[in-house]
Amino acid sequence: MPNKEKPSKISAPFKFINKWRSLPSYELICYILMYASIPMFAYGIKPYNFEIIKIVILTTLTMYSSFFAVLIWNDVTDADIDAIAHPDRPIPSGRINSKKFFMIALFFSALTFIFAYLISIWCLFIVCIAALYVTFHNKYFKRNVKLPAYSEIFGPIQWVVVIIFGFFTIWTSYPQSSDIMFSLPIFGHISTNIQAVEQMILLIFFMYFADSSHDVAEGIHDSYADNLHGVKTYATTFGIKNAARISLLLFIISGMFGIIIFLRSALSLLFLVFFLFIFIYTLFYPIKLVKSKKGEIEDLGLLVGRKLYDYFLFSFGIIFLDLLIQLFIKFNW
Repeated sequence: MPNKEKPSKISAPFKFINKWRSLPSYELICYILMYASIPMFAYGIKPYNFEIIKIVILTTLTMYSSFFAVLIWNDVTDADIDAIAHPDRPIPSGRINSKKFFMIALFFSALTFIFAYLISIWCLFIVCIAALYVTFHNKYFKRNVKLPAYSEIFGPIQWVVVIIFGFFTIWTSYPQSSDIMFSLPIFGHISTNIQAVEQMILLIFFMYFADSSHDVAEGIHDSYADNLHGVKTYATTFGIKNAARISLLLFIISGMFGIIIFLRSALSLLFLVFFLFIFIYTLFYPIKLVKSKKGEIEDLGLLVGRKLYDYFLFSFGIIFLDLLIQLFIKFNW
């Protein structure tokens, strides 16, 4: 019987990740659409050339690598919490030890830095700052800062970096306007305009509130373990019922920003129709969480958190598809 081919050193981490977390296929696809949609949104409905396509691909590779690096680092630093709240994850289940898992995180971190450097020095600088923030937030601040709900107030900043990075890929490597322009030695120049800055800020707010609503709902499920280890979330600070109300409020605010983004950008009615559909469909879940009884709210928090995360992912998938369809129509691709 022939021996099974051993995975290469490069492919091994990816194959392990595929077994590590039960990430559904649609989620993995949605990440590609999300990461590609940001530079596409920043660039606008204009003719594409090789340089723009290269930026979109490198942005996607950079953010995908960083996603795995951050996710693994979170598992390493939260292994004791996961032993209670998520015992099926790789470290508490014994499938891998923290040291080996950390080495895989370093592998993905190295890929992140390489891909970012290939775009611009500014992009490399952004991912370096983000890496430092994630390192200290997860390892030290998350448990030691006693600010109410600190973990869930500052945790979504990790996702906000995706928006900033996506816009900076265009502003620093393929600028379209010189209304706002400055440069620094070594780093190079940044060139953009007020409208682009406004759109970036709107997307930042949408991403922050959409991800926060998901975090708060899942935090209800993890509240017992978080409380044992001193992690300040909305649930451990204000109670699980109030956390459910906050999750609903954050979700509604994200929906408002989604509509404002449509009004202030080149997105078409196609985006608005599908966005409102997924928003209304998802709305029933945080409402159900608010109305749930004390005995079922923690388990329901995990389900609602998943639905809110899908809303978060699908919204960017809709942005990607809307932009792609407009490009096909306008330029007869």
